[in-house]
Amino acid sequence: MTMEASVTALDAAQVREMILYAGEKIKENKPFLTKVDSAIGDGDHGIGMSVGFTKVEENLKDKEFTTINEVFKTTGMSMVQSMGGASGVIFGTMFLGGVKNLKQKTELDADVLAKIFEASLQAIKERGKASLGDKTMIDALEPAVNGLKESASNSAALLEALKKAEENAAEGVENSKEYIAKFGRAKSLGERAVGHQDAGATSVWIIFKSMREWLEQASK
Repeated sequence: MTMEASVTALDAAQVREMILYAGEKIKENKPFLTKVDSAIGDGDHGIGMSVGFTKVEENLKDKEFTTINEVFKTTGMSMVQSMGGASGVIFGTMFLGGVKNLKQKTELDADVLAKIFEASLQAIKERGKASLGDKTMIDALEPAVNGLKESASNSAALLEALKKAEENAAEGVENSKEYIAKFGRAKSLGERAVGHQDAGATSVWIIFKSMREWLEQASK
């Protein structure tokens, strides 16, 4: 697949490939995510994410999609159904929540991507009641969304938008080390959780980083 370096939009088949690539990278990072989560959590985040994206692969591969909505919905539903628990619901919502009220789209550009993840962020906040600074995946997702919105408002190309989202997410992961956890097992650790990054935020960063990598490679 070849595209112009300044690619502005992807079709549904390309978005499917991009998400499949992100899933591969999450699975590759299972030991790393397990290590991160073991420091202050239950140590099962890497396993859960790997299970979720294995199901995503099963449900996305070899299927034809005509809309971006279908790709995101299938991804989210696969995670909710296979992962179980709070993590499955939250990461499922990261893909499901953004397309719930979105008009059918056949192309994904920076503006559509920003709208999807902004709606996802809102849905996750409503569902999980967490905010920025609570040492959750929101610590990476909210900065990433802000990066996407800023890029979209500047009419940036999709790759530029993803680069900004990745950079902001990475910064969010770093910032999460300084926070005291308000949710999950890490909540009971209080000050002892300080100095450790959040596993969910780390997964969000890997997802945006992977999407940027896929697009960069496909654009060559």
